[in-house]
Amino acid sequence: MLPIKVGFISLGCCKNQVDTEHMLAEILDNKKFTIVSDENLADVVVINTCAFIQAAKEEAINTILEFIEKKKQGLKAVVVTGCLAERYKKEILENFPELDAVVGINSQHLLSNAIEVSLKKEKFERFDETSYFNFNRKRIISTPKHYAYLKIAEGCNNFCSYCAIPLIRGKYESKPIELILKEAKWLKKQNVQELILVAQNTAYYGFDLYKQFKLKELLKKIEKIQFKWIRLLYLYPEKIDEELVEIIAKSKNILPYFDLPIQHINNEILQKMNRKTTSDEIIKKIELIRNILPKATIRTTLMTGFPGETNSQFEEMLNFVKTFKFDRLGCFSYSQEEGTKAATFENQIGEETKKQRTRLIYKVSEEIIQKKALEEKNKTIEVVVDRKINNLFIGRTKRDAPDVDCCVFFNSNKNLKKENFFYVKIKYAKNGNLYGNLTV
Repeated sequence: MLPIKVGFISLGCCKNQVDTEHMLAEILDNKKFTIVSDENLADVVVINTCAFIQAAKEEAINTILEFIEKKKQGLKAVVVTGCLAERYKKEILENFPELDAVVGINSQHLLSNAIEVSLKKEKFERFDETSYFNFNRKRIISTPKHYAYLKIAEGCNNFCSYCAIPLIRGKYESKPIELILKEAKWLKKQNVQELILVAQNTAYYGFDLYKQFKLKELLKKIEKIQFKWIRLLYLYPEKIDEELVEIIAKSKNILPYFDLPIQHINNEILQKMNRKTTSDEIIKKIELIRNILPKATIRTTLMTGFPGETNSQFEEMLNFVKTFKFDRLGCFSYSQEEGTKAATFENQIGEETKKQRTRLIYKVSEEIIQKKALEEKNKTIEVVVDRKINNLFIGRTKRDAPDVDCCVFFNSNKNLKKENFFYVKIKYAKNGNLYGNLTV
């Protein structure tokens, strides 16, 4: 009997991608299944969903509907897991009776069982309350082999008034240091050269387990494994201090890349958001980083249209972007999420106003990023290649995280190995991206 072909659709953030990688390994451990890269060739499709904001929910629902429709064309089963399944566990089978299985985030280790049951034309539904890190789970790296994400914590304790993550993922739960180091060493053996540490908030790592914030200790231990690059994502500014910046400044492996999701700069908005910081504190942390590491990359994420955001409060944020000239920036419009405190606030902002404010933030930011990119002209910089299209190589610098930041493009007719590091002389910049020639 031929193995059942399983296809995966992974939506949402890199943390979700790590979950998918664990599920891929779990499926391959079962000899009854094989994985296909083209979901159109699959007997069973697993959809790992996102539900962070309305746009993500719509994408997840549209994907579910697409594959439910394909059951009419011979697809045997559709399995849904991830944040949408976890958030709407009571409603999802009711609203999508054609689904064959719904698997909660902490039940993803039971995916093989879920598929086997669904192929018997029986419904499978499981939502465990156990710890996410209870299982020493294998994983299959789905990123280009030279980089991988390592999830160091799950959930969040911040309870920002706009955010549904604690409702979906639960309270902050750190992965024990010994398990992180074991996984990091395994990734190193797989020839991963860029290790990217992720959590909802990496700065809070360890407090729930050790009653102390342990990110600095963790970085010192991981540094000894000697990855070429170590990158930190989602570092809330409250716990950034001089010691942490100095550790990064002195390291040969930890990149001076600070991803600070601050959301806003107006104190009244920050307070209503339930952010644990103030405008002055945010500015002091940015200045601290730039004083110790003048060439550091600072990335931030902002939100426009939070309930009650006035024109003057938005202008304060816009001027803040103009003044501090972030190296990389993401911006999204506030999404009114049911179950969150902010969803009940008065003075909800209209969609067109939110979108217009987001466009203005991006317009200013893109001009700043392009101006900084032009400063790289005629410089020779190190580039890691993520993918290749014919003779076009597409990569990143130390200043760029995968999928969210800028790219470097260069052409070469030489038989270059993909997923390697090269030096490129920059000729010009466009939209913040760099274009150059390979140096030999």
